Amino acid sequence: MHRLRILGMAAGAALILQAVPPLTAQASPQVVVLDGASPGRIFDGIGAVSAGASSRLLIDYPEPYRSQILDYLFKPNYGASLQHLKVEIGGDVNSTDGSEPSSMRTRMDRDYTRGYEWWLMNEARKRNPKIVLDTLAWGAPGWVGGGNFYSDDMANYVADFIEGARSKWGLDIAYTGIWNEKHFASAEYVKTLRRVLDEHHLDTKIVCCDEYPRSDVDQWTILGAMEKDPALRDAIAVVSVHYPRMRGKLTTPPAALTIGKPLWSSEDQPQSSASTILSRDWAIGGRSLAQLYNENYLKGGFTATEIWSPITSYYDILAAPNSGLMYANTPWSGHYDVQGAIWATAHTTQFAQPGWQYLQKSCGELPEKGDYVALKSTDGTNWSVVLQTIDAKDPQSVHFIVKGGLSVGTVHVWETNSRRTFEHVADLPMRDGGFTYTFDPDSLYSLTTTTGQGKGRAEPPASAPFPFPWRENFRDTPLNRSPRFLADQDGAFEVRPCDGRAGKCLEQVITERPIPWGPLPDPWTLAGDVNWTDYTIDADVRIEATGSAMVIGRIDSADVFRNGEARLPSGYTFRIHSDGIWELLDSTYGKVTRTLAQGQTAPVVGQWHHLQLAFHGQNVVARLDSRQLASVQDSGHAHGMFGIGSDWNVVQFDNLAVLPAGQ
Repeated sequence: MHRLRILGMAAGAALILQAVPPLTAQASPQVVVLDGASPGRIFDGIGAVSAGASSRLLIDYPEPYRSQILDYLFKPNYGASLQHLKVEIGGDVNSTDGSEPSSMRTRMDRDYTRGYEWWLMNEARKRNPKIVLDTLAWGAPGWVGGGNFYSDDMANYVADFIEGARSKWGLDIAYTGIWNEKHFASAEYVKTLRRVLDEHHLDTKIVCCDEYPRSDVDQWTILGAMEKDPALRDAIAVVSVHYPRMRGKLTTPPAALTIGKPLWSSEDQPQSSASTILSRDWAIGGRSLAQLYNENYLKGGFTATEIWSPITSYYDILAAPNSGLMYANTPWSGHYDVQGAIWATAHTTQFAQPGWQYLQKSCGELPEKGDYVALKSTDGTNWSVVLQTIDAKDPQSVHFIVKGGLSVGTVHVWETNSRRTFEHVADLPMRDGGFTYTFDPDSLYSLTTTTGQGKGRAEPPASAPFPFPWRENFRDTPLNRSPRFLADQDGAFEVRPCDGRAGKCLEQVITERPIPWGPLPDPWTLAGDVNWTDYTIDADVRIEATGSAMVIGRIDSADVFRNGEARLPSGYTFRIHSDGIWELLDSTYGKVTRTLAQGQTAPVVGQWHHLQLAFHGQNVVARLDSRQLASVQDSGHAHGMFGIGSDWNVVQFDNLAVLPAGQ
């Protein structure tokens, strides 16, 4: 047990008691001077990046659970209290875990309601009117620049997105970037974007260049270009990189620190790796972020950090599973998981606001592992210290001296570790302008003169598997919207009036290949449960013109980065072309796609047909209009989700169902 030590007493106040360690703790506390006159960079905030279809399933959550999730992310003094939200400017192209819809599929097309990013920005702004909104493109529609991203078309595409946010939703976009994780290649485009934004009377600032760390290129190339080109330098408001700690020790080149621009880690994750899977508890996700937020400033000079992603609302078999601050990818159940990363983030966002100033000389490292950053409010009075002891093995006492106009009022202490989750653990009075506190190892603390912090208490329902059997006739989905639970991986699947029959159907609408960001699989969309084994996929299909349609089953992996050349997910695909040629394929990432069976029937273009793909043990059966085309024995995939897809052609689906084997 811990003994109690009297820390101090204000006149007329009660004694304040604090738990302290046994006699083995350090005898002489470290002294930290909190000096309000200390210079330092301006804190720009902590945020998250909704991109790569990472938020796809969130909008499908029923109330009140959807609002509870949004509160944990964005509501001030409740959960993560995010201060920035960056969203993808969609291009109908796979951008990690799926494709996000474009607002301009042609030069004349404008629809500022497609997808979910507009909605998400609006919900974030409702909860936090001061949240900073940011945008960035991963890909673009094929018409842009005749396939050339760095073009006037693209600059106008970005400007139109920002104007749409303002005109349709009343949202002001404060920042926009160039091209996600593409090596800086065009100073002229950056200046063109600035010119076009100005022509549209948009004061949106440019962040450049969101580069990923690679062994063959320097992610800081923009610095040299800015030094040589004053117009380029003037066009850029913020210099940004992604994952600055990924390749070992966090280092920022001296030129970045003297360029005269804010530095942002504009996409980051715990463990210094974009491929690291965040833990759903404090042990990995929370502890890593506790270190990352502090070290990004202490060792990198970064004044903002944006985490990809705010929430894991995509299926686990997609790339980089569990990247989010929260976990919510079963909307049919309403279940969500408030992970340790939420509270690690809250230790900064609930105690310092954008516009506060770091106190450079009051930031540093602890002698027995750990570090701390200090910030003061815009009026120079209130202050907060965020201190972490993640790698420490023993308790450490620190004596704080407060000077330089900073408040000498009561200090409120909040703590998170494996035993406590964002708890208000002490209120300390000052004595002679100072106070002492003993910090436990493997913990995260916030010390502050501010008040109002809080911890959300909403609880989710239990998780449940994807419903089975499952049927969807698209009657309840509004036109031009995506149906619940289906996650597009390339192209766009939206509900439209059926051709050749009454009612609504699901249509793949993208016929021109987009400008890709990374791998470019064929258009397809998926849902279901990765643990499903024996089942039948049933669908009515109509191919509008030249092209193909497909049903896919036992999808056990849909990570497009595992094999950048793979056009299909890892699973079985029954594909029929408009001319009647059909094929049953086994596709496994990292291996050559095998043709299990193939043949030809009469042309199927312009007519409704019925496709089935059935699994029972190792038996895989493909049927067209109830006529068996193939029955093969194969052990390549024993379980997995289902999907439907096409080539880059218009195809409609109706009466989609996943049924028990034999039905």
